[in-house]
Amino acid sequence: MDFSISAEQRNLQSRVIRFAQSELGTEAEFHDREGSFDLAGWRRCADFGVLGWPVPREYGGGGLDLFDTVLALEALGYGCHDNGLVFAVNNHLWACAVYLTRHGSDSLRARFLPELVFGRMIGAHALTEAGAGSDIAAMETVAQRSGDHWVLNGVKSFVSNGPVADVFIVFARTSDAAAPQRALSAFVVTRDMPGVAVTDTFDKSGLRSCPMGEITFDECRIPADHMLGVEGDGHHIFSATAAWERGMMFASQVGVLRRLVEAGMRQAKSRQQFGRPIGAFQSVAHDLADANLRLELARLLLYKVAWLHQRDRTALLESAMLKLYVSETVRDTALSLMQLHGARGYLTAWGIEREVRDALAGTIYAGTSQMQREAIAQLLGLPSGLGARREPTGQAVRA
Repeated sequence: MDFSISAEQRNLQSRVIRFAQSELGTEAEFHDREGSFDLAGWRRCADFGVLGWPVPREYGGGGLDLFDTVLALEALGYGCHDNGLVFAVNNHLWACAVYLTRHGSDSLRARFLPELVFGRMIGAHALTEAGAGSDIAAMETVAQRSGDHWVLNGVKSFVSNGPVADVFIVFARTSDAAAPQRALSAFVVTRDMPGVAVTDTFDKSGLRSCPMGEITFDECRIPADHMLGVEGDGHHIFSATAAWERGMMFASQVGVLRRLVEAGMRQAKSRQQFGRPIGAFQSVAHDLADANLRLELARLLLYKVAWLHQRDRTALLESAMLKLYVSETVRDTALSLMQLHGARGYLTAWGIEREVRDALAGTIYAGTSQMQREAIAQLLGLPSGLGARREPTGQAVRA
């Protein structure tokens, strides 16, 4: 077991941190207040190569291997204070570009990946519906074959990047007779296709600079060659890629966790009460000791998941554990940081309450904490309360 990071990898992280700290998040407070997307920051990410880190070089991407991509995203989350922008990047990468990279035809990859890599298109993932989140078998969006097209009808909700996206990975029911695992298919749908409309944009508590909306498909005709894989592959494609998403999307959250822990350490050393730094009080010191312990554990679990994926080994259990642990740890650490700053932590000007609001979403998107615990229990061989027709690999809530 080798826990070392090479000089090249450390240099990559240092470059990303310098870029993120100097070029991104400078207007995070404004975009949070207005609920607006930072298009200028998005374009800077494209210019720096962020939007193509895991995409092969032949399509304009960075061609980074999975572990290097994880290290870069960890650095991005640490350096950029606009958590919504980083979340938008993660959705673009793991819920759109990676789907195309792993499951798209040569023609689909050639057409869309360069556009996504260079930021000329923004990607999104349309899976969740009002009545189908973790239970994707309840999906009501349908696609029916019509000659050399599929006709898509339905409404997708809680679509991150949806209001600004140009291309969607859409899941729909293509058979009522097939077994649940063969009833769904996945499509690449562009915003300019007739019948595609953003029908609602949601105002949310946190991650406000990553827009979320409702997308309606009304008699939308999709060319047959826009299907990912073959008919009935949707459940398999989602399950195979969801483990990547659960694991890799939380690399940036480990970076956020590091930033929060360091902010707490600075506050504990600088703030004086009763003639001494508050870090001298045992309750504060022990909280920070625990926070540093949780940071180390989160990073180790993240690196293990990346290591497993890079060797094409199944990491369903480890990815669910990572998602659960990191999301709840970031939430708890953000709340602890607010408490550590007292009244200042509650003021918008300090940015700490924004960290709390942003952190709350992590326990919901990509599968709630409750669903992660259910998946972990099933993967450990415990009886399932979800019913025989469902699988732990099909559990996710898109935020």
